[in-house]
Amino acid sequence: MIVEQRDYHVFTGKLPELVRLYADDGIAIQQEVLGGFIGAFTTDVGALSTYTSLWGYPSYAARDERRATLQAREDWRAFLVRIQPLIHTQQNRILVPTPFSPIGS
Repeated sequence: MIVEQRDYHVFTGKLPELVRLYADDGIAIQQEVLGGFIGAFTTDVGALSTYTSLWGYPSYAARDERRATLQAREDWRAFLVRIQPLIHTQQNRILVPTPFSPIGS
């Protein structure tokens, strides 16, 4: 198993709008295609104006396949057009659970 951490640093004051757009439309599309939704978070201390999502996949290959399927969807591309003006920078990481992690390896 792998976990993808996606951090979106949004322009100051735009975080509530981004969270609303994900809540109203984005998460449903992602969950349908990606599965493995662990959670979505905002930052209270540290790099503020950050939206973080965590997605679990059984393998890198599964992640690549699901992400490609997501990118091919017209409704997802339309959603991206709505959120891209809010995003300043993005950072993605792949996390590999330790053998003693509750979510396994």
